[in-house]
Amino acid sequence: MDNLGENLFKNFGYMKAIYRILGIGFLVALLALIRFYEKSLFYDPLIDFYQAEYLHGVTPQFETGKILLHLFFRFWVNSALSLLILYVAFLDKNILKFSFYLYLILFIISFFVFSFLIFYIEEQHFMALFYVRRFLIHPLFVIILLPAFYYYRLKIRNNNKFDSLSPKT
Repeated sequence: MDNLGENLFKNFGYMKAIYRILGIGFLVALLALIRFYEKSLFYDPLIDFYQAEYLHGVTPQFETGKILLHLFFRFWVNSALSLLILYVAFLDKNILKFSFYLYLILFIISFFVFSFLIFYIEEQHFMALFYVRRFLIHPLFVIILLPAFYYYRLKIRNNNKFDSLSPKT
């Protein structure tokens, strides 16, 4: 009977990992769907502009308030999914809270820079606008945070192993 309990416990841990991986996969698929349907979900005339028109140096006509609102919305939809990915991956509210504050700081700085560039755009700033916009509309931050928190967890786990092995004084 004890063997059965041990096997059940091991299988539960295995299943828990599978559900987490499936959950992360589902959330990544949602991020991919947002990217796939970006033209129909969000107002962004800069998508077509950066595909070829920027080479001509003519700024596209757009509604500033509308593009800023849609950029705001897209950033926070991607961020919410990214934060959920981080939470499912680590199941740690402290990581979630820390990540949220990082996203907030990133948003404030990047949105301010994007707004400044959009109001004072000149030919030489097309690429600066492109990269700031790209950072805002794509979930790049989660790609940085996942391995960083994983490494942090490994480091803590290894430090705790060595602490338990060290002699007590």
